[in-house]
Amino acid sequence: MAAAGVLAVAGVVGLAPEAARAGQEARTGQAVRAESGGGGGWVVVRTDSGRVRGRVTDEGRQFLGIPYARQPVGALRWKEPRPVAPWHGVRAATGYGNRCVQTPSWDPGYEKPSHTEDCLALNVYAPEGDAGDAGASRDGGAGQARARADGRRPVMVWLHGGGLTAGAGEDIVPDRFARTTGTVVVTVNYRLGAMGFLASRALDGEASDGVSGNYGLLDQQAALRWVRANIGRFGGDPRRVTVAGESAGGRSVCTHLASPTGRGLFRGAVIESGAYDDCAGRERRQAAGDGTAFAKKAGCPDPATALACLRRKPAKDILAAQAEFDWGPVVGGRFLPVQPAEAFARGGAAKVPVLNGANTDEGTLFAFARFDGRGEPLTAERYPGVLDETYGVGLAERVARRYPLARYPSPSHALAATIGDQLFACSALRLNRSLAGRGPVYAYEFADRTSPPFASLRNRGTDFAFGATHVNEVQYLFKHFGLPTPLNAEQRALARQMTAYWGSFIHSGVPRADGAPTAPDQRTRPGDVLSLRTASAGGTTVDPAVARAHQCSLWDAAVPR
Repeated sequence: MAAAGVLAVAGVVGLAPEAARAGQEARTGQAVRAESGGGGGWVVVRTDSGRVRGRVTDEGRQFLGIPYARQPVGALRWKEPRPVAPWHGVRAATGYGNRCVQTPSWDPGYEKPSHTEDCLALNVYAPEGDAGDAGASRDGGAGQARARADGRRPVMVWLHGGGLTAGAGEDIVPDRFARTTGTVVVTVNYRLGAMGFLASRALDGEASDGVSGNYGLLDQQAALRWVRANIGRFGGDPRRVTVAGESAGGRSVCTHLASPTGRGLFRGAVIESGAYDDCAGRERRQAAGDGTAFAKKAGCPDPATALACLRRKPAKDILAAQAEFDWGPVVGGRFLPVQPAEAFARGGAAKVPVLNGANTDEGTLFAFARFDGRGEPLTAERYPGVLDETYGVGLAERVARRYPLARYPSPSHALAATIGDQLFACSALRLNRSLAGRGPVYAYEFADRTSPPFASLRNRGTDFAFGATHVNEVQYLFKHFGLPTPLNAEQRALARQMTAYWGSFIHSGVPRADGAPTAPDQRTRPGDVLSLRTASAGGTTVDPAVARAHQCSLWDAAVPR
């Protein structure tokens, strides 16, 4: 199964009613607090487009739903992002902007589709007070609250996951992370699915570099430019911006590392579970062919009129037609001249420090969604056939020998191990090797196999053992979907340690935490990985055997040359 299919399959299982209600209550409660002024009143900041009014909370200051580009509606559908139109007066920044066009999913609060194209907004979370008094040491920040002489704080811009077809900046609430680490955090909405990644020959003619299909990623770079122009007014340092993301957000970060148009927009990068498919984009011909097939499916079969026809379609029709297509970046123009792997091999990546990693049990989420979550657990009898379908007969035979059923608690877990190793663990290690020639690269693996399933999986009435699955590390750093995470004492200690590592990287470019090893730099310690574990599992250590544990000799040999 292609990576896009694996990442999309997580959305096919319905959301448990209990989780849906919990997510809605959390979001509604936050909106009410915003309207009432929360725990400390209002604060007004002037941006280059106008003034915005945010609110002061117990964690700091937050400004929600600030437009960073002109909204891509009407004639601007499938256009590169334009500067936002200035406004008069003070604009309320106390509630999240609209989510970009997407289907319902099993994530809390996503029970209904979004058909809204007016969605290019970002959120800013800034600690209160001077940069030197953030209390980072007290709260596990390893003393990283040291500020520049001008008092400005480093900045993290977070790109959400969701397979480039789902999600929003509001999926994490990083206010506690911002306070603890002394960091200004920005979260971003960007165009998704067909709205963000449709390519066609007709659209190529409108693109500034002659290659269409990268609208969602161009949105992200527009947000980074907004940060460069405005973040100083929120206490952030525009010269110390780290771009970070998980899953499709991490893949986006990987793409920006290879994009010449992203140079100078960030000085560090964090990739969480985002190196799948070696960060590959769609070749121009493939993307244009997808666009033609999509137009036919959407009821616009005539190439001469397809673009005008598609622009007249309501968003719900575009959304209905986009299933089963691969929506991702397109290679060939100024934004992404060559595949990221080729750019990295040539030494063409942005020369900034990178923190890159994956989770030990990435694949359990996808195996569960494909089988057990549908009420049809994978059986031993079906296992060989599913390997054939997923990897092809020749490779499947080798996979079956490396992943015998006797080694795993169930056939679903055996398949999950193959998915996680092939898509995530080994691709992350390959990316480390590719990037190590152009600057510092620090490797980690989130390895808390006792971690509670993230919010979308809780209360589903299943005893499926997810372990350290895809997305699970996010709740150790932020409030995932704004919800509390049921961590035990050991896991809370690990969460503080992870916050220290991430905060240290954002501040200094080196991931450190008090009383724990520094993340290994792949330039001097290739293959060594920082294994993030609870104390009873041995604590956080440097593990030199991660590649062997994930069967990377098998998967690396299978990568097309």
